[in-house]
Amino acid sequence: MIVLGIDPGTQKAGFALVKDGPATPPLAQGIEPLQTLIERMSALSTQYDIGAVALGHGTHAGTLGQMLESLKLPVHLVDEHETTLQARALYFADHPPRGWRRLIPLGMQLPPRPIDDYAAVLIARRYLGRLEEG
Repeated sequence: MIVLGIDPGTQKAGFALVKDGPATPPLAQGIEPLQTLIERMSALSTQYDIGAVALGHGTHAGTLGQMLESLKLPVHLVDEHETTLQARALYFADHPPRGWRRLIPLGMQLPPRPIDDYAAVLIARRYLGRLEEG
């Protein structure tokens, strides 16, 4: 199953298409302004066979959930507790620091760009983990 994970924010949202499987890399991910998010997700839903939407239960989740109903996909709210911290670790696993930055502990570094898409990966994986459990 392919799950569309979404990390909602006030002006933008991170998204990631995650396929069921042990730590498979996302099929697609990015950060999109809320004004164009539905158009982008609609395009992705025609390109991929998305089974469900895993929406982070945080800022603007209710409003965004209503907007996502137009995709005609089941929307499931997922706890996004500590996803930002875990997303930072996932980002640095994909993009390890180089040069003198590798000498600084990762806990003291910030990624050079927003990582909402990495949080969306984690939200989608949490949803898939819930399906496996029960």
